[in-house]
Amino acid sequence: MPSDLDPGSTVFFNLTIDGESLGYFNGCEGLSSTVEIEQHQEGGHNGFVWQFPSRVTFSNIRLTRPLTPDTSKVAAWISSVATGITRPTAQIAALRADGSEVASWGLIDVLPVSWQGPSLDPSSPAVATEVLEITHHGFTD
Repeated sequence: MPSDLDPGSTVFFNLTIDGESLGYFNGCEGLSSTVEIEQHQEGGHNGFVWQFPSRVTFSNIRLTRPLTPDTSKVAAWISSVATGITRPTAQIAALRADGSEVASWGLIDVLPVSWQGPSLDPSSPAVATEVLEITHHGFTD
């Protein structure tokens, strides 16, 4: 039996913005795109409808993790948006526990949409987590 790495093993995600790592996240949702389809009914072809691709849209991506010192990097990136909008490229890499890469996605024109910090409540002790939501204009190599 070959000793291939199990692709279903625990995966975590590294987010880099213009080559600078914002740290590791243990949850990633929203890596998706949708192609809108326009239908055209041609005269004389009653049993057939043409389907043409139209607009491509990309969903926002939500990254979650326990609170870490890398939170300050996220805060600095969000603060930089207030001083002038630059739309950097980003990369999300899915990594195995040993650090080897499973897959990666390049993102064009990335902006932070929202950041949610932990709820600090002594009556309900739980892991302090943060959620970063980003938007982008598409995937790239």
